[in-house]
Amino acid sequence: MTLESKQFAFIGYLEKHTEDRAMLATLRRGLGKQPGESASMFQYIVPFLHEDNVQYTDQERNYYQIASLFALHPTSTTQGNMGSHLHQFTQHVGDDEATTRRFVQLLNLRRETLDTPLRQHISLLKSKDIAVNWHQLFYDIQYWSHEDRFVQKQWASEFWRSTKKKSKS
Repeated sequence: MTLESKQFAFIGYLEKHTEDRAMLATLRRGLGKQPGESASMFQYIVPFLHEDNVQYTDQERNYYQIASLFALHPTSTTQGNMGSHLHQFTQHVGDDEATTRRFVQLLNLRRETLDTPLRQHISLLKSKDIAVNWHQLFYDIQYWSHEDRFVQKQWASEFWRSTKKKSKS
């Protein structure tokens, strides 16, 4: 099983348990914490980690972060990325400037500092019941630090492409 198929299996598992309030409450306890700080999360995450993954790694961090963010807002879609989701948010609130400023700040962050701002953006989406493409987000944070910054470029492309389509109408 490849890393990517394991990730998709993990998101699929979370999506199948959106009605499990106890599990979601347990996973939300991990918000803002390092992997391992909330031991009650282990039962849901450890089975999906690679067997040789016994030390704290970026991969492990991604699983814990996505699980806790998912538990915060377990509404899924198979379309888009955070750029398109946040553009959709601007359509609901009509606050292009503030959302755009926060979005640009998000794009400039290093992976190590992404946790809190990403949680704030997920909360914004939750406030307007905008679904998240959790498979894409999990993939994207895995490659956030890639030297080509292709994830940030894709998010920006979706955010501003959607804005451009709107202004042409």
